[in-house]
Amino acid sequence: MKWIELQIQTSNEAVEAVSNILIESGSQGVAIEDRQDFLNNPDDGFGEIWALDEADFSKEGVIIKAYFPDTLFLPELVPNIKLRIEELKTFGLNIAPNNIKVDEVAEENWATAWKKYYHPLQVTRFLTVVPSWEEYDLKHSDERVIRLDPGLAFGTGTHPTTILSLQALETYIRGDETILDVGTGSGVLSIASKALGAKHVHAYDLDDVAVKAAVENIELNEYAKDIIVKANDLLKGVTIEADIVVANILAEIIIPLIPEAFDVLKPGGLFLTSGIIEDKKELILSEQRKQGFTIVQVQQMKDWCSIVAQKPLAEDE
Repeated sequence: MKWIELQIQTSNEAVEAVSNILIESGSQGVAIEDRQDFLNNPDDGFGEIWALDEADFSKEGVIIKAYFPDTLFLPELVPNIKLRIEELKTFGLNIAPNNIKVDEVAEENWATAWKKYYHPLQVTRFLTVVPSWEEYDLKHSDERVIRLDPGLAFGTGTHPTTILSLQALETYIRGDETILDVGTGSGVLSIASKALGAKHVHAYDLDDVAVKAAVENIELNEYAKDIIVKANDLLKGVTIEADIVVANILAEIIIPLIPEAFDVLKPGGLFLTSGIIEDKKELILSEQRKQGFTIVQVQQMKDWCSIVAQKPLAEDE
């Protein structure tokens, strides 16, 4: 059987959204070529990401490579993929240069074609993301390893929005918390929560493909196997009292989540949000304050922001 490689050249800010569209459209694996990650890697302190050289990277935008079995009829899929990517503009995402290229990949090459892009990555002081196929020895006794199959869904630990989320979880988890992960994607934030000592973790995603991917990634991590994963529209219908709600999703989707998160959080509970492009930061801060949240911390990496907000200890404060 042959495989089809679909290459999409887009902006850094659209990477996770475009990757998700490709996975939902039937891609069996996604690789991301970001020249900026390569250039920054020697000094970023997060370990080796790329086993490539600078010539492998485009000087304009980011290239996402998605792999589809040739049993899928791409002439039907590609127009729909293009349409969904165009719709990302309505969320304020820049998708330029938005070039698409299609190539065939031989059976013997496809399975390793995208794996060369992923290697163990230390994303925070204590958390290291390790691809499922890699051998890895702990570098220190406090290190916690998150094993992932990056081909299953977007959110592999390398994107700034994911790193910001993981840093926030590491900072604020003290142990034994109940955590709700909204828009779980690959499940990486839920798995990290368990690795850091959370007691109960519930992961939600509207997309059934993401739910399946999260379950499969959770199975790779013995300590995380009691995470409960469900398909759900944000926190609609959820009545679990949470110590922390974490969401790495687009700003426009965070807005309707704000009152839902406020309702389920215990007094003093934390709302950790990421996936916020810099231009949308003030909007999200304003909406959270209107809801009654107190802003605890705002962090930024490249063009992306994360916000830690707290529900007051007493609602009348």
